[in-house]
Amino acid sequence: MTYRENYRLFFTTIASSALLVAACASLGNSAPVASTEIGPASGSEVRGNASFARVPEGLKLTVSVAGLTPGEHGFHVHEVGDCSAADASSAKGHYNPGNKAHGGHDGEHHAGDLSNLVAGNDGKAEGSFVLTGLSIGSGEMNIDGRALVIHASPDDYKTQPAGNSGKRVGCGVIKRI
Repeated sequence: MTYRENYRLFFTTIASSALLVAACASLGNSAPVASTEIGPASGSEVRGNASFARVPEGLKLTVSVAGLTPGEHGFHVHEVGDCSAADASSAKGHYNPGNKAHGGHDGEHHAGDLSNLVAGNDGKAEGSFVLTGLSIGSGEMNIDGRALVIHASPDDYKTQPAGNSGKRVGCGVIKRI
């Protein structure tokens, strides 16, 4: 082998190793660190689950639910991890440690304001969302022990304080694994 071929082989090996290390590191970040079982509220039949994994931006939320009416549904992290009230009002308001106005992700919004969850004609909804800045375990942005709530109507991202998304039809307490 010539010097140039050895040089190329060396740097190809280094580059491949770096990509492999990066891929392994990203796999470690995708392991769930918290989860919740979502149960019915307000007389609905909503049931499902969600998991949270750490990503560089914050948390990746993966959700799967059934029993929804077709269409969009408001979807939020609420401040209290209590789903005991029949209408899930025990979960209180949206998680809002920054005391910001309610809104969409293109402007000011509560830390707990998520994108609408969309159910198909079969009443099932699945999705993945990145929750920027939120964490599990410690700090002001920690959502461990808070509630994940699904509403009957879509969030309009304008109406204060909660987006006019109607009654709460699903609720689950977020618990660290």
